Amino acid sequence: MFIAMNRFRIALGQEAAFEDMWRTRDSYLADVPGFREFHLLRGASAEDHTLYASHSVWESRAVFEDWTRSESFRKAHANAGSSKGVYLGPPKFEGFEVVL
Repeated sequence: MFIAMNRFRIALGQEAAFEDMWRTRDSYLADVPGFREFHLLRGASAEDHTLYASHSVWESRAVFEDWTRSESFRKAHANAGSSKGVYLGPPKFEGFEVVL
């Protein structure tokens, strides 16, 4: 199994807008072979941002990487740069192979 996470620093006061973007977007994940589950996680707030992480579980790293090169991926991320003022910088990707 493989877990893919992106960490997002969201400007204070923009949390509801960020959550609504994720809640209403079409992710196209349900039909992707090897996709298991997705969660959007809200973390602690700091002086200038609230931390969020997207958390998706895949059958394998190869299945995840195939998805990142797919049309479904391109469609799901088509509007990624359209939310100025919400993000404090780009997301930080972290990938994990499940050991236990």
